[in-house]
Amino acid sequence: MSVLTLGDIERSEVAALLGAYGLQLVHVDDGAPIPGSYWGEPEAGLVGATVYARDDTPMHSLLHEAAHLIVLPPEKRAAVHTDATDSIAEEDAVCVLQSLLGDAIPGVGAARVFADMDAWGYTFRLGSARAYVEQDATEAWEWLAERGLIDLRSKSLTMPQVCA
Repeated sequence: MSVLTLGDIERSEVAALLGAYGLQLVHVDDGAPIPGSYWGEPEAGLVGATVYARDDTPMHSLLHEAAHLIVLPPEKRAAVHTDATDSIAEEDAVCVLQSLLGDAIPGVGAARVFADMDAWGYTFRLGSARAYVEQDATEAWEWLAERGLIDLRSKSLTMPQVCA
């Protein structure tokens, strides 16, 4: 099974989800450098409130980087370039959030995000991304709930109120 990429799904669905959080998805042409890519191409990049990705960018990477921006207050997003992490607690929460974002996009889903995270090389003490999120991420779930990003009881996204 190959990793699910942005080119495998409807880009407008991703752009709409990111837009709900005040983020912009910028599509980068095939072969062009990806601005703000921490891990290098084809991994997603961050600059300000913008997520950069090519068709060959893995969805788990795009969602992980977007999640870093989502957890930041809007006033802090402007200073982001390439690296958005400021703590281990945030990194842990972002791993949970990226799976929930995956569930919010048709054709992606948390199960696929987990599988691709494992294939990429994420490591968790219980052996898999799914096991981490489902059995070992109590503090991360609480961290997200404290910031109003999830409903802890249902373990689901709390979508932002979008003003028209």
